[in-house]
Amino acid sequence: MSPRDSSAGSKSRAHARWTLVACILASSLSFVEGSVLSVALPAIRESYAARAEDVQWVVNAYLLPLSALLLLGGALGDQFGRRLLLVVGTAIFAVTSLVCALAPSLPILLAARAAQGIGAALLLPNSLALLNAAFQGEKRGRAVGIWAASGAAMAAVAPLIGGWLVGTVGWPAIFYINLPLALGAILLALRFVDESREAGAGRTDYAGALLATAALGALTYGLTLWSAERRFDNEAWTALVAGLALLVAFLWVEHRRGQRAMMPLTLFQGRCFSGLNLLTFLLYGAFSAAMLLIPYVLITSDGYSPVQAGLAMLPLPVLMTAISPTMGSLAARIGPRIPLTVGPLIVGAGMLLGGLIGEHTNYWTGAFPMIVVMAAGMTIAVAPLTSSVLGSVKEQHVAMASGFNSAVARIGSLIATALLGSVLASKGAQLFDGFHAAMYVSAAVAAVSAIVGLTMLGGVKMKNAA
Repeated sequence: MSPRDSSAGSKSRAHARWTLVACILASSLSFVEGSVLSVALPAIRESYAARAEDVQWVVNAYLLPLSALLLLGGALGDQFGRRLLLVVGTAIFAVTSLVCALAPSLPILLAARAAQGIGAALLLPNSLALLNAAFQGEKRGRAVGIWAASGAAMAAVAPLIGGWLVGTVGWPAIFYINLPLALGAILLALRFVDESREAGAGRTDYAGALLATAALGALTYGLTLWSAERRFDNEAWTALVAGLALLVAFLWVEHRRGQRAMMPLTLFQGRCFSGLNLLTFLLYGAFSAAMLLIPYVLITSDGYSPVQAGLAMLPLPVLMTAISPTMGSLAARIGPRIPLTVGPLIVGAGMLLGGLIGEHTNYWTGAFPMIVVMAAGMTIAVAPLTSSVLGSVKEQHVAMASGFNSAVARIGSLIATALLGSVLASKGAQLFDGFHAAMYVSAAVAAVSAIVGLTMLGGVKMKNAA
């Protein structure tokens, strides 16, 4: 090998390493935002004198565009350049984070949260696509593993930092965390990341994206109105009917576009792919309800400070980060059906332990058992679920299947949050009663997801997430 070739190879390796760092910084924006907000919601509600449905929209204004536009974000990267879309998405996220921190009113905060969701929908799929382009073979698998573990680690630390910031500086400070991460990601991407695209592969299904966003928005709005009042008025009915009509229109457009659709309906001809996504929707919906309510209840009615609530949740990401790789290897040997049946059942059992949480309950006999058992169940399920989704479709559809499954998980969170209005509106003993009821319902939903795993996943293949 000539010195020139050696120098070029070293430069390429260095660029690949910096690409990994840039992608970790960019994607961590979404991971951090999702985990840190849970400890800040009570303070945000108090500062704006907001209603329960307003608190729901602080979460869902972000989840709605992220859920609907993830697939379109990846397609835009394929067509116009993944580095470009990563930089654009990260810049949008940074600017709107600053607007969130400085928002003088709740409507401005909600608008900025929606724009954050658009930024995340652009940066998330393209960060992973850039890693796939920068690494090959075993190095690609290792890079994706580091990317995922880093995101989980940041998500674990974020509630602690966020809780401290909320308690000492104020809730706007949680959005300032995003600025140095975004700046670092943008500078590294512009300096070291090679542009990549796949001309002609992008499914820029703008009609589908618009209809999906409108349908999810109308359905979420209708469910939020119902959950706040526990009754369907004319406005809620109108929103739900409009959402269903828009959903039908979305499916018609996707059918007409065939393989050029954002979500090709032919993917659902496979029983396993349909089952995996149904399981994802149910399990992540139930789990998201718990993740929103536990810190909210601890802070609002059990006397926890924001940093104490962050510490209370720490066992969950620690266990999931430490044990998930082992579960992925085990599931590869025994197949996905057992872990995707047992894992959700254990998650449901943890949710039933939510009945132990009450006013002034000791953490070690109340919240801790619930959190640890749920963490054990999710640890068993998450890695096999991801690998099974990739193995349930043909090779040319792997990226689309992964993106769609990620969107389904967020749609589950979106719908779950929309249904929690009456719980979030309660106080004192009523809040604990509502929390217990929500956890029992979530446990039943997790059990249904286990039944889906048992009955619909025969013959599904496991595939390395790389």
